[in-house]
Amino acid sequence: MNKEHVQIVKKAYEFASICHKNQFRQSGEPYIVHPIQVASILSTLRMDPETISAGLLHDVVEDTGAELSDIKELFGDDISLIVDGVTKLGKIKYKSNQEQLAENHRKLLLAMCKDIRVMIVKLADRLHNMRTLKHLKPEKQRRISRETLEIYAPLADRLGIGTIKWELEDISLRYLNPQQYYRIVNLMNSKRNERVAYIAEAVKEVQRQVKQMGLKNVEVYGRPKHLYSIYRKMVIKKKQFKQIYDLLAVRCIVDSIKDCYAVLGAIHTKWSPMPGRFKDYIAMPKANMYQSLHTTVIGPGGRPLEVQIRTKKMHKVAEYGVAAHWAYKEGVTDEVKQSSDNNRLNWFKRIIEMQEDADSASDFMEGVKGDLFGDHVYAFTPQGDVLELPKGAGPLDMAYLIHTDIGNHTVGSRVNGKIEPLDYQIETGDIVEIMTSSSSAGPSQDWVKLVSTSRAKHKIRQYFKARDREKNVAAGKEILTKAIKESGYEVNDILTKENMDRVLKKTYHNHEDDIYAELGFGNKQPTGIINLLTADIRDKAEKKRMEQQQKDILENHQTIEKNVDEVNKSNKRKKSSDGIVIEGVDNLLVRLSHCCSPVPGDKVVGYITKGRGVSVHRADCPNILKDHERLVSVRWNIADDDHTLFNANVEVQGYNRNNLLNDVIKKVSAMCRQINSVEGKVDHEKTATISLKLGIKNVQQLEMIIDHMKNIPDVYVVKRPFM
Repeated sequence: MNKEHVQIVKKAYEFASICHKNQFRQSGEPYIVHPIQVASILSTLRMDPETISAGLLHDVVEDTGAELSDIKELFGDDISLIVDGVTKLGKIKYKSNQEQLAENHRKLLLAMCKDIRVMIVKLADRLHNMRTLKHLKPEKQRRISRETLEIYAPLADRLGIGTIKWELEDISLRYLNPQQYYRIVNLMNSKRNERVAYIAEAVKEVQRQVKQMGLKNVEVYGRPKHLYSIYRKMVIKKKQFKQIYDLLAVRCIVDSIKDCYAVLGAIHTKWSPMPGRFKDYIAMPKANMYQSLHTTVIGPGGRPLEVQIRTKKMHKVAEYGVAAHWAYKEGVTDEVKQSSDNNRLNWFKRIIEMQEDADSASDFMEGVKGDLFGDHVYAFTPQGDVLELPKGAGPLDMAYLIHTDIGNHTVGSRVNGKIEPLDYQIETGDIVEIMTSSSSAGPSQDWVKLVSTSRAKHKIRQYFKARDREKNVAAGKEILTKAIKESGYEVNDILTKENMDRVLKKTYHNHEDDIYAELGFGNKQPTGIINLLTADIRDKAEKKRMEQQQKDILENHQTIEKNVDEVNKSNKRKKSSDGIVIEGVDNLLVRLSHCCSPVPGDKVVGYITKGRGVSVHRADCPNILKDHERLVSVRWNIADDDHTLFNANVEVQGYNRNNLLNDVIKKVSAMCRQINSVEGKVDHEKTATISLKLGIKNVQQLEMIIDHMKNIPDVYVVKRPFM
């Protein structure tokens, strides 16, 4: 970047730094570290100054007092649009977390359709959050990891950003299935030296073949396999670890497409290709722009070896995907970059279509996950056009993908020249001809069970809704009126024109009869509509509650300040029975917190409670990080000859094998005089969690015990939990 671009980024950093001042993450580090790391990931992708600046600013509207108008005034429309797209819909109240989550995802995807950089910033944000997931509670770790696998990793794949996709998948697996994750890690490490030597031999041989052909500037190296892709092959394809051929892989980077096929010929001349293991993604690129030649051969020593061959440009797209087209280049205008993306990423249009077809945010997200993020097959029309369909799709799905009228008038299908039923599942390479008739009676109610795409299901339902519209409108009005009364509201107060206009805008309908028809047909639930109709009433009630809460907090704060002033007058030091000294305070009750169980040697801080004196916490305890005004300085005051034992909580996670608990207790007993309690549980994935409460002299003894327990076979994690 030139000086002008650096100034934009610097200005964004300074603004974010001021906005996030005195904010801390669950890890205890200053909050500004997170946006800095997001901007760092974006710079690794070589994004433009506006995107990196948006990465620094992406949380200021959501988590600080800054408004979107401030961003627009200080940084312009582009950065404001990206920040708005990434910002969650936190100020809108929904009936359920699932509803709010679906609305957030819908907003994000639609913002991405306006500017692809919205999603690139969000992926960088999610990647850093995943890297720091260890600081959250286990249930939250699993929830975020599941969402990452279902939404964000597939999005990174759709955008072709392999570097982010692979890391998101591997980290998600670590928290969702630690048993399998660490098992694969151990299997990968077991014969690592042997595999490294094998790859080195294969690389040397490929380089020799390339040199004989006279090709220059060919880069050949070994490629590591990602853990999640190994896991998928072991689980979905039910393969043993030793049956996965592409653990051993070589990648060749060349200058031109012509060189790709030349290197392929040289490799097939040297080693015999394995039948059915060659894929030409250059002639037929993936939907995410990925291009490469893949072949698996019988390599040195008769062992399978996968080889990938691609040009430098293809490699850049494989690593960075659409980000490679948005990477800043002098003289390349936004219009050029945007048109490049529009030509390649026509699946954006399908997102807009799904938005128009969906009845709710949840329906929209289900459609996106099923139709765009799942496995796909590629079929041909008789004219030679290639259509991408979700795996499991049939002729009716293909018909409705081409055009609604074709779907509605379908009477049969011919696949590869042979008549097939409408429940036939299309496979990659099939030539599918849709047979239609103008005299067709239209869709059957049973067709909904024959299709798998959300688009086809919606179009079939739409046909029947249009046919029975008047009846559905009348039924819908009756359903909504009854539900409003049952909710305790007056119908005339709620069904105003102003309220209905707001509902129409939120539900993307043109007329209120459309909403009544949806209710009458059973496509919408009245609770969701009532939720939108009563938004203003509930907002006013919430505002009143918040004002009262702030008033209560202010009164409590004044009481605490008064108490602290009184105890500070003595200006003495007080040693508690727990070996803690509070600086400048006398006659104040002191106790060690149970949530983090500090022991001598830990960095500690005091927290002034309401009516229970000072509670002493570890400095990194998440329970006290957000309320800095109630913290006081404390320190340990333990004599060398003091043999007092302090309670410390330790959590052990591992594979639930025979004698695991016995091995843990034996290891602890050898190093600790006092075990106060032991609890254990096993989840459905056979991961055992053992919670111990130990009598410990100091933190050095505790760290030694933790280090020794990590060496127990089949133990994944040993940590001090926060309760």
